[in-house]
Amino acid sequence: MPKLIKVYIQQVLIGFALSAVFTAILIYFNIANLQRLLLGSSDGLLGLFLIFFFNGLVFAGVQFAIRIMRMGHEDDDDDDDRGLPVRSYIPIPIRVSSR
Repeated sequence: MPKLIKVYIQQVLIGFALSAVFTAILIYFNIANLQRLLLGSSDGLLGLFLIFFFNGLVFAGVQFAIRIMRMGHEDDDDDDDRGLPVRSYIPIPIRVSSR
């Protein structure tokens, strides 16, 4: 399996784990009265799954994007922060005559 596919699967799993934690926090702290809405309705489990799933898609996409952007920055140290190449300048002594 190519390395990029392994990285993608790993980041998707991390994203959905973060979504599970986020959804649990939403329900536990009863944010926007979601606990009563989800647990008190006959369609509450569907709503809970949809909150988990769609947050998982978002978190997985962001997690993968951050990982990919950081991959290009790991090996690239031949330029400064602006993307310009770093040059080593050797000072040359210059004689200045006084009047």
